[in-house]
Amino acid sequence: MKEPEIKVAVVTGGGHGIGRALCRRLANDGALVVVADIDESAASVVAAEIGGVGKALDVSDEKAIVALVEKIEKAHGPIDMFISNAGVGYGDGASGAISAEGGMHPIEDRWDACWQVNVMAHVFAARAMVPRMLQRGHGHLVNTASAAGLLSQIGDSAYSATKHAAVGFAESLAIDYGDAGIVVSVVCPQAVATRMIGIEDDSESMEGGFRGNDVDGIMRPEAVADIIIDEALAGRFLILTHPQVTTYVQRKASDHDRWISGMQRFRKKLL
Repeated sequence: MKEPEIKVAVVTGGGHGIGRALCRRLANDGALVVVADIDESAASVVAAEIGGVGKALDVSDEKAIVALVEKIEKAHGPIDMFISNAGVGYGDGASGAISAEGGMHPIEDRWDACWQVNVMAHVFAARAMVPRMLQRGHGHLVNTASAAGLLSQIGDSAYSATKHAAVGFAESLAIDYGDAGIVVSVVCPQAVATRMIGIEDDSESMEGGFRGNDVDGIMRPEAVADIIIDEALAGRFLILTHPQVTTYVQRKASDHDRWISGMQRFRKKLL
């Protein structure tokens, strides 16, 4: 039997949605998967299902990420692929793009929460993994951003800004370490049938909305996970799971002012 290319993998946000689908795909490929999630019970359920290891993890806590990496590598060997997948989005408050208050979940400052989870968690994971992967001369870092990191999410400025930052950080990782054997990929999906757009786990629904906004082009998490793993293993940096995103990005790049005007009209339609 051919040995799996990825023997040990860590997936953050692995208890639900895209993360859960990634865990299942990697396990099917023969990897030992560490299912890490702030929802410990969900991580345990997925880990039991796939024969993996479930761990509670707050990705905004750098010390917790370092401790997880150390424990896993000591117990199971080198981590071949670290998928930094956890993410949050709260929506704009009453003040729109300048809001401090939360949307779906009131918090002291939604910007701080988005920054810690959507950006710094990737930084913390890289700090823990890059020295180890450099020493070994190989490894995969896969960071989940969003199509909002290339375009924008109407009604969620903090999400859009931090996902843009996540893409920029992944680019820096690829530039700095790509010729040293570390394969860096950044994933920018559009709508996926997950709780992020209001579709619960195991629902067969393909109709969803983000705080009441209809979402088109929804894909199943399983299909998205297959694309992510296939393209990451092929060495692709920018993974666009939804083909239409390529067209949108090209239109934005060709005439930014026109794109802004179109988004303004789309926002009015949604409202």
